[in-house]
Parts: sequence; structure tokens; C-alpha cells
Amino acid sequence: MENQILLSEGDDWQAILTFLPHGWEEKAKELGALSRRRNFDGPEALLRVLLIHLVQGCSLRVTAALSKAGGLASASDVALLKRLKASGEWMRWMAVELMKQWFGKQPEKILGMGRTVRVVDGSTVSEPGSTGTTWKIHYSIQLPSLQCDEVYVTDPKTGEDLKNFNVHPGDVFLADRGYYHRTGMLHVVKGGGDLIVRMIHQYKLYDINGQEFGLIKNLRSLTVNQIGDWDAFIHHKKEVISGRVCAIKKSKEAAEKAKRAILRENSKKGHKTKPETLVAAEYVFVFTTLSREWKASQVLEAYRGRWQVELAFKRLKSLIGLGHLKKTDFEGAKAWLHGKIFAAFLVEAMIAACDSFSPWGYEIQAAAEAT
Repeated sequence: MENQILLSEGDDWQAILTFLPHGWEEKAKELGALSRRRNFDGPEALLRVLLIHLVQGCSLRVTAALSKAGGLASASDVALLKRLKASGEWMRWMAVELMKQWFGKQPEKILGMGRTVRVVDGSTVSEPGSTGTTWKIHYSIQLPSLQCDEVYVTDPKTGEDLKNFNVHPGDVFLADRGYYHRTGMLHVVKGGGDLIVRMIHQYKLYDINGQEFGLIKNLRSLTVNQIGDWDAFIHHKKEVISGRVCAIKKSKEAAEKAKRAILRENSKKGHKTKPETLVAAEYVFVFTTLSREWKASQVLEAYRGRWQVELAFKRLKSLIGLGHLKKTDFEGAKAWLHGKIFAAFLVEAMIAACDSFSPWGYEIQAAAEAT
């Protein structure tokens, strides 16, 4: 979504509008984004201005200048920040509606009510312009509400770690390999939460007898469509994390694709690929502390629920990668992130539509009949 599309009322912008959920304009007022219409003609003008800031990564000052030049709004950067903060819940609602339309099962439905399912992740933000500052943003997003319940901005040296987040009893954390750290996982368990974390095969696990758990050996015992579920324990100093390894074998095509990616990456870095790394690439395996009240199939489906929004999350991380955010203002940073999530789902919906829609590029139901 380039600036000329956002500043123009041409066909491209009109096509984008067809992807927005039913009732999005009414929700702008209901959720407080347009409690006052000062400086903006309506929700469409507000959305276009916010997307210039969120998608293009323009500072609020530059966004204000572009908006004024394009005839969208006459508002200062301070006024735009207030609008952004007031629009966070509106953009979150639109993102949820897009997710319902374009993505399938969600982990919260799979694991059952009463559990708060949280996807945690981190990304680097490189601010353009005179500051040129690089930051690390750590965020927790609940599924399926897409509510950001925690966001922190740190220097780039602060790594991805579950210790970065508060834990409440009943929380279920979904995380990728970057969070497979003993101290962080112990932090969640001691806080009364549970984990579903993508594993790193090099880390040692132990069986109930204290012997080393043969991960590769157990994985090799699986055939396609067979699910593995083994008790496993993580030892950290004098602490033990009790859990399970849940695994499934990939299809031949998916496994070969994963192996090629590993070989290509290691070749770039000049690293030699170990045989067990290629074996591990043939499987998906997670470590979970959930009891067997939840079957291994439910655990894997819950993690797949993360995958179903993974493309949007990847898009989110690319959108986060460039932009200006309020480092010391929690509400401002949260609204900024909700806007980025909405933009990511909007882009992903448009990409998905290319595979299924007609050549004109939008749903025919959304087009008005000529009279």
C-alpha cells in the first residue's frame, strides 16, 4: 500500500475498502476512534491517514504533512498521536474480523474455554530518518482476540525470552524456537502457566528414570499421520520441568522443503549441516507442559493455530521492522502494535484473495449494481 494509493480515492483504494469487515465505519465511532470528528471528515479519511503512518513507517510529523498535502486531514503530529491511541481498539476489532474470515481454527477453541492463549514474539524496529535508532519490541498477543496484553521496547541486546512477560495462572504460551530457553520456561511454570514451545533438537531432555531422552530415535519411530506423545523432563540446575514431547512427521514435500532451507542457510554461513539436523527437519515437534487432559493431537492443532496466522505474523514483523513508535508510552505503543496487526491481516487477506477471486481482484458481492 504505497502513499499514492492511500492519498488517492482511486480504484486501488476502493478495492482495498472491499476487504474491510462489515460495519467497520460504525465501529469507528462505537469504539472511540471518532468520538469527535475534528480534523477528519469520517472513518475512511482517518483510516487512510493512520495507514500512511503504520504501513509506510512515516513519522507522525511526516504523516501529518502528507495528509494535509493530500487533502485528507489538517492535524498536527500531536493530534495524530491522540487519534492513534484512540483508534487502537477499532483496528484490533477489524483485525479480528479479518482473521475470522481468512483463517481457520484458533488455539483457544481447541484447548477449551477458561485458558488464556498467548502468542509471544519479538521483532527489531529500525527507525528511519534523523534518529536512525534500532529498538527491540517484545509483545504478547492473545488468540483469538488479537488483544495485545503486553508490549515492551528495549535495546537490541535484550533477547527473546519468556521471562520478559508476566504470567497469570491458566495462561498458555505459544512460542517458536527462539523461546526454547530453560530459565524462561521455568518462569512460566512457576507462575502457574503452561507452554507449547517449538523445540530445538540439540537441547537435552531426560526420561522419567533420569536417562537422556532419545529425541531423534523416537522421532524416527513415527510414520506419516502418526502422532508421537512421550513424557520428557527438562533439567535446569536443581529444577525440573515436567512435560511431554508431541510430534508428527511432515509430508515428503514439506520435509524436503525444510531440508533445502537448512542446507541453503548453512551454506551461506559456511556451516556444516549435521545429519541429525536433517532428520529433525522431517518432523514437527513441540514441548508442552499441558497434562494429558489435552491429547497430543490437540496440542499440535493448537500450535497449528499459530501457524494459521503465521503468515500474517511474518507480515506483521516486516511491517514492524520500519517505523516510529512511542518507546515510553504503553498505550501509544499498544495502539501502534494493534494498527500493525490490522495492517498485516489486511495485506494477508489481499494476498490470499489473489488465489481465489476473479480477475477483477475483489468479491463481486462487494460491488454495487449499476442502476
